Amino acid sequence: MDKHTIIKLKREGHSNRKVAKLTGIDRKTIARYWNEHKELIIKLESGSDPKEIQEAIVSAPKYDVSKRKPHKYNDEIDKFLDDIIASEENKCEELGIRHKQKLTNVQIHELVREAGHDIGLSMISVYLKEKRDKKKEVFIRQEYGYGERLEYDFGEVRLVLGGKTHILYIAVVSSPGSGFRWAYLYRSQKKEVFMDSHVRFFEMAGGIYKEIVYDNMRNVVSKFIGRNEKQLNEDLVKMSMYYGFNINVTNCFKGNEKGHVEGSVKVVRNKAFAAKYHFDSFKEAEIHLDSTLRKMNQHSSFEEEMKHLMPYRPPLELAQITEQGVDKYSFIRVDNNFYSVPEYLVGRKVLVKNYLSYIMVYSSGNMVCSHQKKTGFHETSVDIYHYLDTFKRKPGAIKNSTALKSNTDLKSLYDNHFAERPRDFITILHENKGKSLLELQAAIEAVVSGATAIATSTGMEENVMAMAKRQVSELSRLFMEEGSGAYIH
Repeated sequence: MDKHTIIKLKREGHSNRKVAKLTGIDRKTIARYWNEHKELIIKLESGSDPKEIQEAIVSAPKYDVSKRKPHKYNDEIDKFLDDIIASEENKCEELGIRHKQKLTNVQIHELVREAGHDIGLSMISVYLKEKRDKKKEVFIRQEYGYGERLEYDFGEVRLVLGGKTHILYIAVVSSPGSGFRWAYLYRSQKKEVFMDSHVRFFEMAGGIYKEIVYDNMRNVVSKFIGRNEKQLNEDLVKMSMYYGFNINVTNCFKGNEKGHVEGSVKVVRNKAFAAKYHFDSFKEAEIHLDSTLRKMNQHSSFEEEMKHLMPYRPPLELAQITEQGVDKYSFIRVDNNFYSVPEYLVGRKVLVKNYLSYIMVYSSGNMVCSHQKKTGFHETSVDIYHYLDTFKRKPGAIKNSTALKSNTDLKSLYDNHFAERPRDFITILHENKGKSLLELQAAIEAVVSGATAIATSTGMEENVMAMAKRQVSELSRLFMEEGSGAYIH
């Protein structure tokens, strides 16, 4: 703008002194701009190549800074910064590349000042950036055939379920070959969830991809050995062996190596839950996600890709196996929730196979019970059959027991019909041992209905007898009035 103002004022006939007074710019600078402009106009009128001249006329002034040298930055400071950067690299080798104890520019500037160098933070930051910057990486565009590659990632999503905000997770799989994206919604990001998302997708696809690409998430990499070597998660290796796919783990901080799914997480999350994030239940959110994904994949070539997948295998179920102690209430604790086991196991150790949606309990190699998994915190799952022997010895304990209260329908039947005779209720439980809760409930209702019918029949007989006695008494009274002297009681 200064250059434009100077040339405009000079064209109007003002002297350099006058222009300097009006603009506050030095007369030598004004003279240089004006003389350069006149020379360029002469060249343009002489018939020279106009392109370069036109750019020179309209471009901003350029300054030669190549010979400028920093006043405070010197070789000593430069070597000091090199030493700090080298020590930071050694720290990464010892602590791992993902450690969070790296020196900031402010901390490095403080070290420089403590070493006796009077220099500002901004100057230090400039030179640190130059030293840290590497040559820009070139990205090579990739193309994959059908069934060759599947990319996997996890993303976080916040939803309001039943009026309460929840942090949930979506496992996203993406096929760059067919442009197909799919996702599953979960309440956690545990190992069981990681495995389940693979099994469910393979089952839906009806086949297996040759290679699956992951980043360095916990469920993929168990441990880093040095800067580049990684120890893969044992369960992922087992799943790879069973299904027959190859594992490809990206380099640290190289999300671009699976860039298709990196973008897919954002796309799926935005498409499904940006506009709608209030749901009555988790199930409703799952249905909404499924519907959104079907619309998104209308133009993918997934159906064609399915023909090129490796053969499908039956679903793989890998459980987390642990040993748990049975407490005095005949409960075991799994993932901070409590599950009942048969009462004879109190004080013993049992083997628990922990799957995504259920658990199975073993003792001496035999399965003794199973439960559907609870998803909350400190919740209980109780099977009333597990306490029959104790109830037989202590019938009064059943009234306020957790085993009874955990089933509201059974509790209602007990309160209405067996509150005064708990032994009868326990006897019914013994006679129907091994049946499901629904079958047990039906058996109790049948007994209650039969007892009611008997009581009704007995009541009718008593009413008939009472009526007969009243009629006979009336007849006797009449006879007595006639002097017969007979009275029937």
